[in-house]
Amino acid sequence: MLTLQQIKEDPERIIARLAVKGFDGKQGVNDVIDFDDERRNLQFQSDTLAAQLKKKADSIGRLMKEGNKAEAEEAKKEVAEMKEKQKELSDRLAVTENSIRDILLGMPNVPCDMVPEGLTAADNVVEKTGGKMPELSSDALPHWDLARKYNLINFDLGVKITGPGFPVYIGKGAKLQRALIQFFLDRASDAGYLEIQPPYVVNEASGYGTGQLPDKEGQMYLINEDKLYMIPTAEVPVTNLYRDVIIPADQLPVKNCAYSACFRREAGSYGKDVRGLNRLHQFDKVEIVRIEKPENSYAALEEMKAHVQGLLEKLGLPWHILRLCGGDMSFTSAITFDFEVFSAAQKRWLEVSSVSNFETYQANRLKCRYRGEDKKTRLCHTLNGSALALPRIMAALLENNQTPEGIVIPECLRKYTGFDIID
Repeated sequence: MLTLQQIKEDPERIIARLAVKGFDGKQGVNDVIDFDDERRNLQFQSDTLAAQLKKKADSIGRLMKEGNKAEAEEAKKEVAEMKEKQKELSDRLAVTENSIRDILLGMPNVPCDMVPEGLTAADNVVEKTGGKMPELSSDALPHWDLARKYNLINFDLGVKITGPGFPVYIGKGAKLQRALIQFFLDRASDAGYLEIQPPYVVNEASGYGTGQLPDKEGQMYLINEDKLYMIPTAEVPVTNLYRDVIIPADQLPVKNCAYSACFRREAGSYGKDVRGLNRLHQFDKVEIVRIEKPENSYAALEEMKAHVQGLLEKLGLPWHILRLCGGDMSFTSAITFDFEVFSAAQKRWLEVSSVSNFETYQANRLKCRYRGEDKKTRLCHTLNGSALALPRIMAALLENNQTPEGIVIPECLRKYTGFDIID
């Protein structure tokens, strides 16, 4: 969440930048400032009363020694009254602090100055394009038909045992899925990321820590009896490893990667864009997570973008990078770049990765800090990216690499699959 310092230093800028996300922050910013003024006044009263209480309490012993019993008894009554007043101030202070926190939890991150204005995906900016567009025959099949033809993925069995959006991978389809996961993990390890195998369920504190709660509560699967959430991405458990942690400066940057299954309700998603692997409730993904000093985070963001681009180039897929406009960004992000690949049989671009810098927004929720050389603690910057999400990568690989002889496997995956073609 935003910090009090951010809001109080330049409230007008905060309001203006939140408007880029389509969020009216004027009332919230003004309320936070007012509540903070009240909080500081209450804290001053409480501190003053505490000093008076100590002085009065110390006087009781002295009066008793001097034989001034009546004065001592009167002092005791005053102490009791002061303690009641102190409790009242403490309760009011807690209410005020909770009010500030509730407002801050409901405010999205401020987009950085590089984020373009705009309300929808149509306003996103194509920053970079690469790869060669495939040339397919007129009878080329979409991936859901290819999956059926070569017995790679059975969507109907997934519906039978669970419901729509839970596909069953079979034979070479399952092996290709596993090959992609291992390839992505190996490339991340080569780039210096430490592999983590996280839990697939998290508690409420973890959801709040990375900003999925309360913003995306309706999109997460909840295990009601235990109040645990199925993870929508490995970002949640991996970043929460550093909740309430002070990291020594010489241990930064932190670079982690993790494979996990991901679970998303995708409530409200309908139509042709959800067919096949285009939108699932359960899917596999390799995530990269970084924790950086603030002055290094934007250089780290460029490194992460280059890493994802390198994966797509190795796979031979046509790609482009979008700089998301304010209205299309997530609640928690300060800036996001989406990578999309072209799915030739569907003739459309498919998102396969988002790479984001959250600056101090998540770190403030997590209380993830580092200790500088001056021994002071400061909030870190957190970043993450999909490297990569598998379903749409699989869709594009199947469609773009189809030939009359079968589906050709990219060279970089063959040592993992053990076969060169699906026929």
